[in-house]
Amino acid sequence: MAEHHTILGGKVHIYKRPNSSSWQCATYLAGKNRRTTTKEDSLSKAKEFAEDWYLQLRGKLRDGQLKSGKLFRDAAKLYLREFDIMTQGQRSAKYASGQHARANGYLIPFFGSMVLPEITAGKVNEYRVHRLEECKAMRGKPPAHSTMHQEIVTLRQIFKTALRHGWIDHLPDLSAPYRTSAKISHRAWFSPEEYRQLYEATRKRAQDPKQPRFRWEAEQLHDYVLFSANTGLRPDEARRLQFRDVTVIEDEGSGQTILEIEVRGKRGVGYCKSTTGAVHPFERLKARARPDGGPGRSGSRTASMANGEWHAPGPTDLLFPKWPRELFNAILEEEKLRTDRDGRPRTAYSLRHTYICLRLLEGADIYQIAKNCRTSVEMIEKYYAAHLKTQLDASAINIMRPRSKKKAPKKDPGRVRAVHLAEEA
Repeated sequence: MAEHHTILGGKVHIYKRPNSSSWQCATYLAGKNRRTTTKEDSLSKAKEFAEDWYLQLRGKLRDGQLKSGKLFRDAAKLYLREFDIMTQGQRSAKYASGQHARANGYLIPFFGSMVLPEITAGKVNEYRVHRLEECKAMRGKPPAHSTMHQEIVTLRQIFKTALRHGWIDHLPDLSAPYRTSAKISHRAWFSPEEYRQLYEATRKRAQDPKQPRFRWEAEQLHDYVLFSANTGLRPDEARRLQFRDVTVIEDEGSGQTILEIEVRGKRGVGYCKSTTGAVHPFERLKARARPDGGPGRSGSRTASMANGEWHAPGPTDLLFPKWPRELFNAILEEEKLRTDRDGRPRTAYSLRHTYICLRLLEGADIYQIAKNCRTSVEMIEKYYAAHLKTQLDASAINIMRPRSKKKAPKKDPGRVRAVHLAEEA
């Protein structure tokens, strides 16, 4: 049984845990149990340490330095538990795992032992500085802006959980100091000339691959580039797309043959109507056989089909079962299209941005583009339309106010007669 003693009228308890030689001390103060080790083997010295420790706590409580309340660690654990239970089926598993990783990997190690009222705007700023210094020391560069933003979002959600349960009475200021409004830069896209250069390069690679066993991937990539740049689908939407989700139709309004697509993505189920340029790539995808064991695993396409290892795609098959990222990046490097002129890297998302920008260049209605791309007019105006020269109307800008004709000054008859008399004299 553990040894136990009290001092100061029972306000401080001194005890020794089993298998430990050091005395511990504990007290209940400001609504919270507080414990520490005396690091003393002698009971008399442990009592002196415990008395001094208790009096210091009382002094801090009197000066307002001793904070009471729930620990941040408790609020974070409660938030993660509620988040997992209440968002099942509504948020992706990847997003949920990211919330756990940010809370357990960064926020709890820094704020975990602090009580919630102790975490002020200054403490949050200390966390930002700590993360910047830590990341620079480990990786040589600071964390990305989006990374810090996501961590602050998780921190805000934890505080909102604490506020709902009455653990705090207000949210601290989580805004970043010393910053003006962030610069809005347009998304990386392919200009009409660059887009032509890209699809000509993918077409050439599809017709003449460097290795015959990669012909299927090269053909798929070529059709992916054309399909995405003519539909504006997000990369995740394109990878979820099945053949039964796409229908070739004759559009009544334009009289053109286009694709009508049932899109499943981060905005739920929506619809998209493509341009005519997406029809032929889709027909090639539908007619192209695909390997049973996965692309690129069984040599050339001709040999594989002869061995019966290929099959025609069915209604439930994915249009793009594999995204050849390495091949796409290799072609961008070869064509010197890996980054735009501002150094932003181009990815599969750049094909969606290219679709939106090309539609705007052609004078399409911005509201209809937003509906077709399942986004908002505000997002398109903010990130796409602002940098396109076709959005500026020179006839409305270069307006010149008509100049009024100056009237000739009236002549004074008396002065004219005086001038004549002077000349006669």
